This record gives sequence, structure tokens and C-alpha cells, in this order.
Amino acid sequence: MSAMLSAARVWWMPPDGALHGIAIDRLMWWNLVALGLLFVAAHVLLFAAMVHRKKAHAQPRSSLRKEWIGLAGLTLMYAWMAISAQRLWATIRYQGAAPGALQVEVTGEQFQWYFRYPGADGVFGNTRPDLISAPAGNPLGLDRTDPRGNDDIVSSALVLPVGREVDLGIRSIDVIHGFFIPGMRLKQNAVPGMEMHIHFTPIVAGDYSILCSQVCGLGHARMQAHLRVVPAGEYAAWHASHEPQHTSGAAP
Repeated sequence: MSAMLSAARVWWMPPDGALHGIAIDRLMWWNLVALGLLFVAAHVLLFAAMVHRKKAHAQPRSSLRKEWIGLAGLTLMYAWMAISAQRLWATIRYQGAAPGALQVEVTGEQFQWYFRYPGADGVFGNTRPDLISAPAGNPLGLDRTDPRGNDDIVSSALVLPVGREVDLGIRSIDVIHGFFIPGMRLKQNAVPGMEMHIHFTPIVAGDYSILCSQVCGLGHARMQAHLRVVPAGEYAAWHASHEPQHTSGAAP
């Protein structure tokens, strides 16, 4: 029933705001349509078998031939679904971001998301675990003695320009978190000790919810943040206004 409602767009995902989301939604729609039709066909065949069971026993060869044809059709359909999904996954995940993509570092910590932007030099500064102290205004452990990090911006909201590709480097300070933006069709685990990269291009300006899709502790439900996709000029103004505040910690 859920597959049929989703395919009919009665119960569907939130509006898509990412370039790659168009292909994801299209693939999911066709998969749900196929599954919905198979659901109906399976029950029709089951009902027909119950009503005409005597006739079916009288023609075993014909029934066996129909079963093989049906099995071959299902095999081809599922092979098409698997190949289509794999090709889409490879396009999104196995190809890196363009050289000019905007670089943003995402860090998950119980129970908060932090977003770091490089300053005018376009380079991130060093971080040190022993310097991590949210009460002191340094939740990511920025090393202020590193000249490359003097202009880094740390924000509690993710602000991005519309129409520009973004390369997110996703990290975790403590446990496994799940970085999830439903409106961007984006999900990637944040694993301690690793930096996972995922790239996308937001194409619709607006506000989007950022969630944690992994149960990461008692405060998991409140581990939320916001993505604001704005015009390029507004993003440039936001970036310029926050750059001098890099020493004050996280900013909204």
C-alpha cells in the first residue's frame, strides 16, 4: 500500500532541491510503480489459482511454461532495477567534485552539527583534538597559531549558494552520526577518524532540514541543523560578514 501511495505521489518525499535528486526521484518512482504492479499481479494470480485450481492441475505443462516465463520476466526487471541504481550511485559517489567546487567541512558531535568554511585564502587551517572546547568557543579544535586557519569560519547553520557545486568533507568527533538532508536527497555517515566526501549542487533556494539518521545517544532526536540555499550575492555577503568573527566560535 505504501508503494502504491508513493507512486501516486499521495505520500511522497519532500520537494527536491538538488540537481542529482531529479534522477533519484525518477528512479524511485519507476521502482515503486513496478513494485506496486507486481503486488497487484501477485494477488490476482493467487486468487485465480484458488478459483481455478482443478483446471491448473489438468494442464501441468502449460502452467510450468507460464511460471518459467514469469520468472524470466521478473529476473530481467530486477536486473534492470539493480543496474539502473548502480549506475546512478556510481555517477553520484564514484566521481569526485569539480576542481572549482565550494569546499565545506561538516563535523558531527553529540548532539550538534558544525560547518567550517575556508576564508579568503581558500584553505582550511589545522585542528587539534586537545584544543576542542565548545564552552571556550572552539568546538572543532581550531589551531589559531596556524596562519591558514585565521580566517576560517565556523557556523551552526549550513549556508550555500544556489547553482554552485559543493564538496562536503564529513567528519565526526565522537561517535557515528548520519548526515542527512532529505530535501537534497543526501545521506552520508560521519565516522570517527575518517573524512567522507560527498558532493552535490543545490538548485532551489530555500530552507532545508539537516538531521542525524544514526541513533547517536540520548540526545539524538535534537541533533538537527538547517541548510539555507541563497543566491550567490547573498551568500557572498554572508561569508564576508562572518569572516571577521572567526575567533568567536560557532555563529548561526
